[in-house]
Amino acid sequence: MRRHKHKSARMPVTDSTYSWIRLVLTLAIAMIANVGMWAIIVIMPAVEAEFGAGRAEASMPYTLTMIGFALGNFVIGKAVDRFGVTVSLVAAATGIALGFGLATLSQSIAMLSVAQLLVGFSSAVGFGPLIADISHWFLRRRGIAVALVASGNYLSGAIWPMVLADMLEATGWRSVYLFMAGVTLVGVIPLSMALRRRIPAEAQIAAQSQSLQNARSSGLSPRALQYLLGLAGIGCCVAMSMPQVHIVSYCVDLGYGPAVGAEMLALMLLGGVGSRIVSGLVADKLGGVKTLLIGSALQCLALFLYLPSGGLVSLYIVSLIFGLSQGGIVPSYALIVREYMPAKEAGARVGFVMMATILGMALGGWMSGWIYDVSGSYQLAFINGILWNGLNIAIMLWLLSRSRPRSPVTVPA
Repeated sequence: MRRHKHKSARMPVTDSTYSWIRLVLTLAIAMIANVGMWAIIVIMPAVEAEFGAGRAEASMPYTLTMIGFALGNFVIGKAVDRFGVTVSLVAAATGIALGFGLATLSQSIAMLSVAQLLVGFSSAVGFGPLIADISHWFLRRRGIAVALVASGNYLSGAIWPMVLADMLEATGWRSVYLFMAGVTLVGVIPLSMALRRRIPAEAQIAAQSQSLQNARSSGLSPRALQYLLGLAGIGCCVAMSMPQVHIVSYCVDLGYGPAVGAEMLALMLLGGVGSRIVSGLVADKLGGVKTLLIGSALQCLALFLYLPSGGLVSLYIVSLIFGLSQGGIVPSYALIVREYMPAKEAGARVGFVMMATILGMALGGWMSGWIYDVSGSYQLAFINGILWNGLNIAIMLWLLSRSRPRSPVTVPA
């Protein structure tokens, strides 16, 4: 009996069977909670037609969604550090449903934008906060674990637009939103009850020791690195937002219709899922900085490929290439945070950097719409994205020249 207890006491808390079970449950929650980020893209053409809005004005609900999503990643991330992930999930699921309900009452773009701010803020629980939470339960396989949970965002974007497109055509966008309010409440709250277990203090101390060693090797303070990563995140995500936010509207302009645009978005995001998984495996070997740099360079190449593409087949192919190129970028930021920053502040630190990346998406989504209104074409919007992507690459190259992260070692509880 004593021998059995001694053996159990030495079983690792991180990278354990429970860690993988928790990851599966977390991924399921992420696939539901993130729908608020993507539903607005699907309904954007319908909203534009209903309210007689211009492209930039019709992009404002999405922009407010992403601003809310950005703030939610930081605020809810801090709440997870303090109250745990279950309490945060229950509160956020309620907020998502309430936001969807308020959106159905909108009589103007402005009213819809305010409702989307709440939807975006609450939906953030399915991204940075869940990534930060699962990162505590893995050391040796943290890269793939974070990538899989981050893939919940893309799986949500790949699955729900296809489901909602048919409902949108049949019953209108308000019915779509009422349906998703119910799905969120019924799906997220019961699953969140299974995540009440907290990471033991011993495992957190071991992770803290590793991150301090890495931080000293970089020569940057956590705050300086946090701000640098935030700037890099804005750069890469202004670029990323051009195809992701405007692909449906782009296809409508070319005469292919919103259903084709939704298919391209789904293809893009499914490619992103594959990219995130591969990037997670790569990150476990190379670390977050090198993995992010590879993804950013590939994304820039994919944006160049959009410039000569206008045919239906070529757009499908380039959209898949884009998804396969950029999916691993955002999760890599979370890995860098965990490699270099205090474990006990993971929710807030990851949340801040995720907030910056999402603000980049919001800025880029609006900026691309504005460039379209001014120029009458998306060509300059793609070029704008390429320039912002160059800023990200420059920062990552500079950081790589300074960083020497050490490989983590699993420590038994």
